[in-house]
Amino acid sequence: MLRLIVSRLVQLPLILAIIFTLTFTLAWWIPGDPLAQPEGKAPPVEVQEAMKAQYHLDSPWLFAGDYIRQLVTKGDFGPSLTHKDWRVGEIIASGLPVSVLLGFSSLIVALGLGLTVGVLGALRPHSALDLGSLAIALVGVSLPTFVTGTVLLLLFGGVFHWVPIGGWDSPRHLILPALTLGLPLAAYIARLVRLGLADVMSSDYVRTARAKGLSEPRVLVDHGLKVAFLPVLSFLGPAAAAAMTGSFVVEKVFAVPGLGQHFVEAVTSKDQFLILGVVLVYGTMLIVFNLIIDVAYVWVDPRIELT
Repeated sequence: MLRLIVSRLVQLPLILAIIFTLTFTLAWWIPGDPLAQPEGKAPPVEVQEAMKAQYHLDSPWLFAGDYIRQLVTKGDFGPSLTHKDWRVGEIIASGLPVSVLLGFSSLIVALGLGLTVGVLGALRPHSALDLGSLAIALVGVSLPTFVTGTVLLLLFGGVFHWVPIGGWDSPRHLILPALTLGLPLAAYIARLVRLGLADVMSSDYVRTARAKGLSEPRVLVDHGLKVAFLPVLSFLGPAAAAAMTGSFVVEKVFAVPGLGQHFVEAVTSKDQFLILGVVLVYGTMLIVFNLIIDVAYVWVDPRIELT
């Protein structure tokens, strides 16, 4: 396991270098000018020219070289070209905790709903409960988050007034965004658990455990869920990264001040510094999450060998 961790950490700079190259190429060729803001907000022409010369906005090679040097030597993501007097590091520091909180909450929702629905469906295959859970899972996978979020917002916020429509001032504001982001993940988890558990519970060693007199709850937890949870673990790596870094639409719908919303604004305004900073942070999180999931495999099933 230690060799795996060291190997992944050694590979991290190379993977981030590839991510940087691809992101920088795409960000540089996005049409538009980050300094061309609405009248009254754009800096004077002479200031724009000085900024272009200072940050090498007219030379991709000089820009990339200076950016990498600042990042490696100082850990500085540079200034934001569209947020006046803000450094990219400051924007990430303010938005990332919000996105992580939202993503972590959505994972709790996904695991709670997914495991419950999946287990109930597996224990009573082809029943009304099982068919209903599969139908809900299909709807959850098929509907995009902006549709789910809008419906939940109109229903529970606009019609019943159970939760606030927007804002980020209390834990109640977290309910609908977390539910919206967690429902598609819950649908996948429910399907994985249902299929895996139904297969495990009909296996020979489970029948042997029952023959030894073990209670059904103990058979379910010790022998069924432990094996059936392995596909869920495989899914949780990218799912966790997607939940904590890919909530652009959800943050936009519910006006959540997370990093995803800043990333959308950075792309539309061609803020290269902010685009690169956010993508590098997201890429690092994705690699770390996958490494954590690989290590968790051994904890769930020690028979698995990691190389």
